[in-house]
Amino acid sequence: MDTRVKPLAEWNLRPWMDERLARVERALEAWVGADAPGHPDVGLGEAMRYAVLDGGKRLRPLLVLAACEAVRGDPAAALRAACATELIHAYSLVHDDMPCMDNDVLRRGKPTVHVKFGEAQALLAGDALQALAFELLTPADEATVPDSMQARLCRLLARAAGSSGMAGGQAIDLASVGVKLDEARLRQMHRLKTGALLQASVLMGAACGTATDAQQMALSDYGAAIGLAFQVVDDILDVTADSATLGKTAGKDAVQDKPTYVSLLGLARAQAHARELHAHALAALTRFEALSPASAGDLDETRALRALADLVVERAH
Repeated sequence: MDTRVKPLAEWNLRPWMDERLARVERALEAWVGADAPGHPDVGLGEAMRYAVLDGGKRLRPLLVLAACEAVRGDPAAALRAACATELIHAYSLVHDDMPCMDNDVLRRGKPTVHVKFGEAQALLAGDALQALAFELLTPADEATVPDSMQARLCRLLARAAGSSGMAGGQAIDLASVGVKLDEARLRQMHRLKTGALLQASVLMGAACGTATDAQQMALSDYGAAIGLAFQVVDDILDVTADSATLGKTAGKDAVQDKPTYVSLLGLARAQAHARELHAHALAALTRFEALSPASAGDLDETRALRALADLVVERAH
């Protein structure tokens, strides 16, 4: 038995998470302005804030901050990166919910943006949130975020959001309605659609500090595992939870005849696969810890990442 490993029960995630969630919420409140594009009567800023504020698990920002702490990085840069990942996530939900995509009317327990503000305003709000994410990563004052760090963060986020990541995965998803996929193809779709941004969140946190190539690879493997686990659990919850609990329409995957881990593997095997991915994530963190001699005998630097992996597979919504 590895004597470095402390029982997770000795540490409570909630106080850590509450403090960081409050920090992220304050930053989003400040950075997503109600007066965009300079005139509040236009309503674009209101739609953007509606899409981002007062809702969501904020898992991606938490992963950024936890990974930054694991490498003892710059918290100010990490906060900008954390908010940028949430803006990209929020933009993707706005567009995914529109009639031309998933055509959903409920998100985060309230009407979707296009239902509330109309399709044109929802489309523009998503576009503006995407652009704002990269504005946050590129402040004019290099002392806030050095140029080299800005470039790394922008590269990671762009790749995760684009055709090699989230947008590409959504394209596969839309093309797969009514199509029976094998597990390899389903895994590819979900690694892109959902996993890429979660994995990038971990890597962006690491990019706010100094990590060796081997440490970055371990964190990348951790992010890949929990990124896929998140989607597997989403597929499970779609058939086991109700809309009120989820804050979005339950059962829509089956109604739309979309391929999921539950439809492919069955509920029991999908649940087992989520547990396997959780174990892979923790094993990757153990590798990271072994590469961090400064923290030998102490898991304080990765305890939040471990607890967040637990949260991904144990969540009810």
